[in-house]
Amino acid sequence: MATDVICVTFKINGTLRQLEVQAHHTLANVLREQLGLLGTKVSCGEGECGACTVIVDGKAVNSCIMLAPEVDGREVVTIEGLAAEGELDPIQMAFIEEGAVQCGFCTPGMIMSTKALLMEKPDPSVDQIREALAGNLCRCTGYHRIVNAVLKSAPRCKG
Repeated sequence: MATDVICVTFKINGTLRQLEVQAHHTLANVLREQLGLLGTKVSCGEGECGACTVIVDGKAVNSCIMLAPEVDGREVVTIEGLAAEGELDPIQMAFIEEGAVQCGFCTPGMIMSTKALLMEKPDPSVDQIREALAGNLCRCTGYHRIVNAVLKSAPRCKG
């Protein structure tokens, strides 16, 4: 069986990359296996749990159902791309401070969904936060601490 290899050029965490990818591979697969960016988790593999959430062109997407060739010419940000110069992103800090990091498996996806939300709505309401995180499942918490972390990080992300 022949495999289709496609060359894609995209920006990943601020760096322009050119990669040969299998046409049937997902973005999550390429991030983890080809680029070694293991912060993006794969759980359901069906776009239902949000563990694999990354930001593509400013929008939160489930990387487990996005085919790798779809990122050609686009910009992708993963959890590894948030920290700058050794300093955690304000969202990451707020999640730690509010105890919103339980087992940690869902946390990267939650943080990436939060980042996309705050890029679009810098001062979200609790209902907007809940809606933005509705695609991210966590089995360790009742979401109260996560919502508090988003509320705490919003003003910090404006500056």
